[in-house]
Amino acid sequence: MKVLGIAYGYHDSAAALVVDGALVVAAQEERFSRVKNDSAFPMRAIEYCLSFAGGVGEVDLVVYYEDWKEKFDRIVSSSFEHYPLGRGFLENALRIWVKDRKFDPLREIRERLVLPRRKVKAVKHHESHAAAAYYLSPFSDAAVVTLDGVGEHEVMTISHGDGDRLTKLVSQPLPDSLGLFYSAFTSYLGFKVNEDEYKVMGMAGFGEPRFFDKIRSLVAFQDGGRFTIDQRCFNFLTPIERSYNGWLEELLGPSREQDSPFFKEEVDAPVALGENQRYADIAASLQKVTEEIILHVARGAMEMTGSSSLCLGGGVALNSLANGRLQRELGCPLSIHPASGDAGGAVGAALLGYKRFLKGDRRCSMDGPYLGKDYGDGFIEAAIASNPDCVACRYDDESELLDAVAEAIVSNEVVGWFQGRFEWGPRALGNRSILGNAAHPDMQEVINRKIKFREPFRPFAPAVLPHRSKEYFELAGEDFLEGPESFMLSVQKVRPEKRALIPAVTHIDGSARVQLVREEWNGRFYRLIKAVEAKSGIPIVINTSFNLKGEPIVTEPADAMRTFEWSDMDMLVMENWIVRKAR
Repeated sequence: MKVLGIAYGYHDSAAALVVDGALVVAAQEERFSRVKNDSAFPMRAIEYCLSFAGGVGEVDLVVYYEDWKEKFDRIVSSSFEHYPLGRGFLENALRIWVKDRKFDPLREIRERLVLPRRKVKAVKHHESHAAAAYYLSPFSDAAVVTLDGVGEHEVMTISHGDGDRLTKLVSQPLPDSLGLFYSAFTSYLGFKVNEDEYKVMGMAGFGEPRFFDKIRSLVAFQDGGRFTIDQRCFNFLTPIERSYNGWLEELLGPSREQDSPFFKEEVDAPVALGENQRYADIAASLQKVTEEIILHVARGAMEMTGSSSLCLGGGVALNSLANGRLQRELGCPLSIHPASGDAGGAVGAALLGYKRFLKGDRRCSMDGPYLGKDYGDGFIEAAIASNPDCVACRYDDESELLDAVAEAIVSNEVVGWFQGRFEWGPRALGNRSILGNAAHPDMQEVINRKIKFREPFRPFAPAVLPHRSKEYFELAGEDFLEGPESFMLSVQKVRPEKRALIPAVTHIDGSARVQLVREEWNGRFYRLIKAVEAKSGIPIVINTSFNLKGEPIVTEPADAMRTFEWSDMDMLVMENWIVRKAR
């Protein structure tokens, strides 16, 4: 049985294919269109999925990730209920849904794919999140929590996963949304909503939670994992780019200007925050409050279900700082889908199609996060030929290739690493990565300023060999290979005695967003880190996404070559080819 899942219409459009319960293909449209956070109909991602299915005629069912009728009803009714405050929100929604032909996604799917009505279904938004979180987890019994901005009406759900059954126990509606709460502060702190939330997490490491009590006063906890948010400071019906109001500025002070520099330009040391210290402290306070809310919901879910394992889904599950704290304080196994945001709704929709509509009885599975497209030598050779200013050499012996790349890394060169199928989810996990020496104290600054062209307060992640990971990081639990660390979705403390050894991946607060590199998922990347370990004694490399600021992660060799040309990267490795710039 083959089920195609589709998510689009808001942000992070995607498609996924499930075959007999196994997730075999998944990709975001932005990787093909090169439009970051592309919300358009994901035709290219769909075509890629269908190439694995054998064509649209071989697909048994197509499932859309939310109930568009219920969502539109919520937008219209809420806008009129709060008129004229909701007028702009309604006008924007009408423009998107009517003018841009997203008013009826099921019809658009049927028309574009030429499918009969019986083959196209829809499920609810948070059901999609819950299904992706639970069915692809290693658990047969779990508490399942979903948290995001908003689906149709829901902003938080608690479900019980028991075998094939996924039973919803709690549904929390607007306006008490943790996702919108965090996004409002993202805007307040001068960043872009639905794109820069991770920058807030990076900024939090430079602050102290001096404003915790003030921000915590806006949230009230209730029984059963529920919570409410004081709406005086927010208006979640206005355009999301500015959903806070003067009450919040009265509480915390003036907001930070959009895109203003975080550090004083005349100060080189990143610890010198200058006038931005208040914003760093607000970010730290927001992060702590967010973690308290997630802990409250998770504890309620585990008590209600009686389960000893936890699955987390929805966009809030990308908060790696909170995930690390969940692991430390709850002490339970935690599973998070690598694309837990709206893109992952395509996966959940496909899984629900298999389980609910087609009555599939096989256990669902995912063999790693490398579910995107790969490119052969023809594409690589064409990309190399397009740049006469580069020198390329092909290696037929993998050990020689890895030795050359490892030598470049320990010699403090920056390496673009392009291998196999691209990753599913927002993190580069060793197939579309920029790699560097974790032991070099200046490597973070070099990559930030010369290649990534991004804010200096954002840390880089360590990719580490699992069997040596606990020597360097205070990882929670024994079964951590099944946890969010495999997808770079958990922040843990670097052991104090190791921080001086890996300064380039140690954040200012002594933390790191760890990736455990599993040999069975990515053998070549694993062997590369082994080669680095053999030369330096350090079983870790810097791993950051292969892209320039503001662009999606590279997809094909031409993207990789262009990024290599436009940056100060030293070496580009594409499959068995090593490319350098002519001197």
